[in-house]
Amino acid sequence: MTIYVDNMRIKYKGKEWCHLMADSLDELHEFALFLGLHRGWFHRSASYPHYDVTVEVRAKAIIHGALPAQRKTIIECGKKLKRELLASTSSDLS
Repeated sequence: MTIYVDNMRIKYKGKEWCHLMADSLDELHEFALFLGLHRGWFHRSASYPHYDVTVEVRAKAIIHGALPAQRKTIIECGKKLKRELLASTSSDLS
């Protein structure tokens, strides 16, 4: 399982936020649950499916095995997750 976190540090509501992604949706949700993130916080409809995490949660994720990732890796991973999400949605409709 490979989990990735970027270091965007987007300022919002007095905190700095980063993006959490993985090689698969199952891995992403499993790791997010481990970190204490609620499934409802999953950004399903974003350009790329992900969880937003504070820089503090980012540090915890890295301690537990997440890899710091550059923008290129995050985009590639996001495209893969988007394809997986679309495939699972279309199979749910059949």
